[in-house]
Amino acid sequence: MRLVVVSAGLSVPSSTRLLADRLSAATVGRAAAGADVDVEVVELRDLAVEIAHNFANGFPGRKLAAALAAVTAADGLIVVTPVFSASYSGLFKSFFDVIDPDALAGKPVLIAATGGSTRHSLVLEHALRPLFSYLRAVVVPTAVYAASEDWGAEGLPERIERAAAELAALMKGLSAPSTPSAPLKDDRDEKAEKSGFTVVPFADQLAALAAR
Repeated sequence: MRLVVVSAGLSVPSSTRLLADRLSAATVGRAAAGADVDVEVVELRDLAVEIAHNFANGFPGRKLAAALAAVTAADGLIVVTPVFSASYSGLFKSFFDVIDPDALAGKPVLIAATGGSTRHSLVLEHALRPLFSYLRAVVVPTAVYAASEDWGAEGLPERIERAAAELAALMKGLSAPSTPSAPLKDDRDEKAEKSGFTVVPFADQLAALAAR
């Protein structure tokens, strides 16, 4: 399985990257039983110039193209952004704006954010979750927000573990081999077969009417 972590932290070191690392470590720990997990971290601050150029000329640079390919090929994503003006950062949004609109469809995503105050925690529900729902990703139920006072306090480690367990479960479920199932029959079809009637598809009935 391949786990890609997208971190939009701007400083070095950053609390955003710290949260991203803790989430990825917890996810690997939860998924480790019977599964190898390759982790790749995408630092958006290193791609800022290429993201801007992509908007101007429509072509990704070498590093941006590699990051987009990694996200597209991932079995699961962890995305973490700092909060600016009560929302995700512009760099974070710009990166996901240049991704193919269908790249995240059906992909498990764990959303997380960092900020200076707990008052910004609703950014997860009013900004991040709608963004990835729009992109048709499968967003895990537990989102993780870490304010400055959360580090070293009770609650954050438990939220990290719960969210990581949800992401790992989705990743393992998608990577498990599936067996084709028999097509489901409509109850009305079965009743018609038992009674000896022939079921005529509705499209065929419409075609017969149009031919009259």
